[in-house]
Amino acid sequence: MPQERFDIVIVGGGIVGLSTAMQFTRTFPRLRLLLLEKEDAVARHQSGHNSGVIHSGIYYKPGSLKARLCVEGSAAMVQFCREQGIPHEICGKIIVATKEEELPRLDDLLQRGTANGIAGLRMLTAEQLREIEPHSGGLRAVHVPGTGITDYAAVCAKYAELVTAQGGTVRTGSRVTRIARSAGEIVVESTRGEVFTRHLINCAGLQSDRVSQIAGQKPEVRIVPFRGEYYDLIPEKHSLVRGLIYPVPDPQFPFLGVHFTRRIHGGVDAGPNAVLAFKREGYRRTDFSLRDSLTTFTFPGFWRMARKHWRYGFGEFERSFSKKAFVKSLQHLLPEIRESDLVTAGSGVRAQALRPDGNMVDDFQFGAAENMLHLYNVPSPAATASIPIGRNIVQMARENFDLEP
Repeated sequence: MPQERFDIVIVGGGIVGLSTAMQFTRTFPRLRLLLLEKEDAVARHQSGHNSGVIHSGIYYKPGSLKARLCVEGSAAMVQFCREQGIPHEICGKIIVATKEEELPRLDDLLQRGTANGIAGLRMLTAEQLREIEPHSGGLRAVHVPGTGITDYAAVCAKYAELVTAQGGTVRTGSRVTRIARSAGEIVVESTRGEVFTRHLINCAGLQSDRVSQIAGQKPEVRIVPFRGEYYDLIPEKHSLVRGLIYPVPDPQFPFLGVHFTRRIHGGVDAGPNAVLAFKREGYRRTDFSLRDSLTTFTFPGFWRMARKHWRYGFGEFERSFSKKAFVKSLQHLLPEIRESDLVTAGSGVRAQALRPDGNMVDDFQFGAAENMLHLYNVPSPAATASIPIGRNIVQMARENFDLEP
């Protein structure tokens, strides 16, 4: 067979890899681009297993890359969905303080959101809170009217369609098995054959550190998977939730806490928790991979994290195995909710980058090597911010690869 040659190969068909490919084919229409995805379709993991929220950017430190990309990305995502006919809705969200000790953190969130330029934020009294969400508990709340919902699997499908229409190639069923350098080129072997490329971008999400290692790099971080489990509200109880109801998050962790989310195609889900997964792509409690578990447990950073946060981890495992404990957490937000109102739903797995010192990486983290870029940590709000993230990656590649449009 003739050798296939490309200018850019992107590994990973999640929302970030697809957005990067879409932006590349727009900015550099003459470059030959190939995106490799190991599954039989795009968006099979994090991008297709999430709550579908278009985040506003209220949680993130003012001036941070995460804050800027989320605020910019929220507006861009709404516009993209509108232009492409993808279902979406601006339904608004409340962040509820249910304990006195949460009130200072709620004030801080309002200040952060204001500093980040988010429009329409306001502090609500308990009475005003119940005008928006009549069944919610809580002492006070911040109202975020611009938060929305969409279908990110549909967004990914549209990104892939645009990549192809703009001259790129999206190749599924192509798990990368080897990356090497040869005569000034990069050789990428996958389960669908061998290709040659001038440049490579690793957007492999849950497998990003492994793809980096295959490419001969030694990433400073390790990907540790955390499973988020959901329940669905039974149809008779959908009326208890009008929009999105969130707790005040614990600033020690990159997780937002169990919450209620109205879905774009109907229904309301409750969750997710954040429990350590024993398989990187394991969506059930019983899923286990010896390789993945050893990768986690042999990393010193995991044990340093575990020593610091074992109480939190124990609580998450309790909510995973005890519906009663899960519901108890939800009742802080919605006192009327009962175990019989919830049925087990799906789950997602988050790729959490962990440093050797045990700290969880809470912002975007990239690594550059000769003619390669590796994305190690692209956490929530990656889906919301995927359009400007793609633009930023293209700009990084332009500078690192010395590309000209």
